[in-house]
Amino acid sequence: MSKHYPDNLLRSLRNHIPIDTVITEMLRLELRHTDTMLRFRCPLCGNFHTATNPETNLARCFDCRKNFNPIDLVMAVGQCNFVDAVELLKNRSA
Repeated sequence: MSKHYPDNLLRSLRNHIPIDTVITEMLRLELRHTDTMLRFRCPLCGNFHTATNPETNLARCFDCRKNFNPIDLVMAVGQCNFVDAVELLKNRSA
């Protein structure tokens, strides 16, 4: 049975849980701090050629050319499906 989530819930999880918080506190990814940006180990390729953009709330791996919103990142790191990632974020933001 598939699970349906309201658009406003998904929008909130994608846009209002700061991507830096997901990376550093929730997923505890390996980090490399620079003077100007947070670099994290990409869960797909393992490289640190990454950055986050607080304005768009996205993370990006420039080697993989992959953008991650909070849901995408939880799915990639946790190797879980969309529903599991949404539930995890929902429980963390409650």
